[in-house]
Amino acid sequence: MASERALKWGVAAGAAGLMALSIAADVLSPTPEPRRIILCGLLALAPAGLLWQCLRRLAPRTPRMESSDGAPPALDEIADAMLALEARLEHAPIALFRIEHASGVGAVAPLNSSARRLLAPGRAIAPQELHALLAAQPTGQRQLISFDTERGAERALVAISALTMQGSAQRLAALMPVESELEAEALNAWRELVQVLTHEIMNSLTPVASLSRTACSLLEEASEQLPQDIHADLNTALDAIARRAASLADFVSSYRSLSTVPQAQPQRVLLEELFERLRALLEPQWQGRLTFSVEPASLEVMIDPGQLEQALINLLKNAAEAATHAQVNARLSRGGRLRIEVADDGPGVPDALAGHIFTPFFSTKKQGKGIGLAMVRHLVHGNGGTVRYARAVGAGALFILTF
Repeated sequence: MASERALKWGVAAGAAGLMALSIAADVLSPTPEPRRIILCGLLALAPAGLLWQCLRRLAPRTPRMESSDGAPPALDEIADAMLALEARLEHAPIALFRIEHASGVGAVAPLNSSARRLLAPGRAIAPQELHALLAAQPTGQRQLISFDTERGAERALVAISALTMQGSAQRLAALMPVESELEAEALNAWRELVQVLTHEIMNSLTPVASLSRTACSLLEEASEQLPQDIHADLNTALDAIARRAASLADFVSSYRSLSTVPQAQPQRVLLEELFERLRALLEPQWQGRLTFSVEPASLEVMIDPGQLEQALINLLKNAAEAATHAQVNARLSRGGRLRIEVADDGPGVPDALAGHIFTPFFSTKKQGKGIGLAMVRHLVHGNGGTVRYARAVGAGALFILTF
């Protein structure tokens, strides 16, 4: 009703304006005096103003946003709020992806910097496979998925939600990599387990070893009062108990090193100099069959040099038991990460055992303690890196350390 009334008033105002202009033309045509010109102009102002008001009422009005106190917010405040929201989403620690179709089959695109970094060189090896994996996830559920990266297989927690934007059905995928957190929790669990086991076992072994030695001394003193065969049997039994108790005590003590790894003290290290120290230390054992390379020669890293040396020594010590040649290569991988490869020409690790070689107490050797590779993982993880076993192109074993 208001718009119809405004339209009628607008038509009337337009007609009045036209009439005033025609009168003015008639008046001005015979005698164009200044007074009459001004008078006709004033007559035309009233209908023109009425026409302007009617046109304003007919124009569509945009809804005004109001603040909490009822006052409309300024445009700069709205712009600042939008920019702040965009910045929070852009720098969120969770990778956000957009899936175009709600059915699960459609284009997948990153929405923030975390998602783009996950797809950048040096992270996901096959981005299209990751896209397909995300699109196949069910809506409204949380799933733990795994995908291949330059640092090895990485697990992540993904949640999918459905929404409709501008009439288009979409899905939003939130992806949080949790591989490092899960590995840290596993290492802490093993460290606590080793602490408890070594403490309890040592508490039981110490008196056994002490009493066995005391019994051997008492047996020697009473050797004349016992038959020869009984004395020999007792001496053999007590000696076996003492030896096994001492050996087991040494075995358990070696595991204490897993639970007492000192905090890393990183410093700037020139890798070429660190490799030179390792070459001088291990050359007598390898006799020229161990090579080192760094690309470029000026490559540096912030790391605890002693712990990195110990990790590499453990890997090369394992290689020396089964290989005739080994090489250590250091370079920058895609994404600017330091990549150290330790390769040998030995028989390698069977596929069925590859997933257990870093587990404490696990060993494929008869006299192995299962400490060397477990210590490597502790040392590398303590310096913010990861270590994994990879299938070599040819024969042999390949360990990749990434920092």
